[in-house]
Amino acid sequence: MKTSSFEKRVKRRIIGREHLFFAVCSPGLKKICQNEMIGLGFPEDKLKIIKGGIEFKSKLEICFLFNLHLGSPSRILMRLGKFKADSFEKLEKRIDKIDWILYLPQNCHLKFNVTTKKSRLYHSDAIAQRCEKVIQNQLNLAGSFTSSAQNQSNQTVYIRADKDAFTISLDSTGDLLFKRSIKQKVHKAPLRENLAFAMLFWAGFSKEDILIDPMCGSGTFSLEAAMMKMNLPPGFFRSFAFENWPGFSQKAFAYLKKQAAKKILAFPKNQIFASDIDDMAITAMKINISNHNFNNIIELCQKDFFSINPEKICPGEKGVVMLNPPYGKRLGEETDTRSFYREIGKKLSADFKSWRTGIILPSKEYKSYLELRLEIKPVFHGGLDIFAGIGII
Repeated sequence: MKTSSFEKRVKRRIIGREHLFFAVCSPGLKKICQNEMIGLGFPEDKLKIIKGGIEFKSKLEICFLFNLHLGSPSRILMRLGKFKADSFEKLEKRIDKIDWILYLPQNCHLKFNVTTKKSRLYHSDAIAQRCEKVIQNQLNLAGSFTSSAQNQSNQTVYIRADKDAFTISLDSTGDLLFKRSIKQKVHKAPLRENLAFAMLFWAGFSKEDILIDPMCGSGTFSLEAAMMKMNLPPGFFRSFAFENWPGFSQKAFAYLKKQAAKKILAFPKNQIFASDIDDMAITAMKINISNHNFNNIIELCQKDFFSINPEKICPGEKGVVMLNPPYGKRLGEETDTRSFYREIGKKLSADFKSWRTGIILPSKEYKSYLELRLEIKPVFHGGLDIFAGIGII
C-alpha cells in the first residue's frame, strides 16, 4: 500500500525524531524509577531528576517500552511545547503552532489537566476551553486527509502555567500506571501497586526470596512480588493511551511484548504466601489471583496474622514479610491503632527474627510503637502523606 503524505510526515517528525518525555513519580519514588530505567538499558546521563519526576529524551519506542516495563512511576508525559503567554490571544496562537494532527487521533475525546501558579491566565477552565477549541479545529480541518478509521479514544493534554511560562504535554499512559489490569476486585483501603512495588524494592526483595503477605487484602504485595519473580512487565496486561496515536506502530509494540514474553520465568510453588482474617478480603483475593493463573504461584489461606508461624510455612528459611495494617477509621479509636501496632511489633520480633520487612505507618510516631529498627520512607498514597517502615527485624 502506498504511503500517504500524512504518514510520511508522522514518520519523519514523530517516529524518526527524539522527543522530551517526563515520567511522573510520587514523592519518594524517583530514585527507584531511575534505577528501573537504567536497568532497562537507558543511559544514566540522559536521565534528569527534577521536581515531580524524571525527564528523558528519546524516540517514541522508548516511551512505549517504559510504559510497559516500569513499576514505580504514575504516568509518562510527552512534552509538546514550552512558551510564554500573558493573554488568551497569545496562548491560542502558540497552541495553534503545535501540529496536533501528528500527535492525536482525529476522532479522540479530548480531556485537559490544567494547573496555574502566579500566572496572569489563572482560570483553568477558561484555559482548557480556549485550547480545546484550537486543537479540535485543527483535527476537524485535517479530517479530509488523515485516517477516518482510527478508533475514538480518550486523550489527555496537560497544561502547566508558572508565571506565564506554559508547558504543554500529552499523556502517553491513560489510566495511571499502578493500574496493572490484574485486580478485578479490591478490598477496603487497597494499596497502590507502585507503592507496593517500591516497598518490595526497598526491602531488597528478589526472585530468590520467599514472601509472606499476612494482611493481604486484595493481594497487592503478593501480585507485585509474583510479577517481579516472573519477570512479568507491570504493563503486560493493560492498554495505553499511546496505542491510538498516529505515530504508534502495532507491529513495533507487539515486538516489544514478544521480547518481554520470552523473558518470563516459570515460577516455583511455595514462594508467596498470602493470608487475611477478613472473609471479603479472601474472596477478593481469590478472584484476583485466578486471573492469568496467579493462583498457581500464590498460596492463599484465611488466617489471623498473630497465629502465623513462619517456621511451619518455610522451615529454616528467612524472607520478606510485608504488611499494610488497618488504621484510622478501619480500627476505630486512635488508641486502638497504637495498641494494634504494638502487638504487630511484638509478633514480628518474636516469630520473624532476621526477616526483612516493610510496613505501612499512618505517621512517623508509629515506628516507636513497633519497637523495631526501621528506616522511615515518606510516601504519598490516596491523597494522604503516610510512611513506609523498612528494615530487618
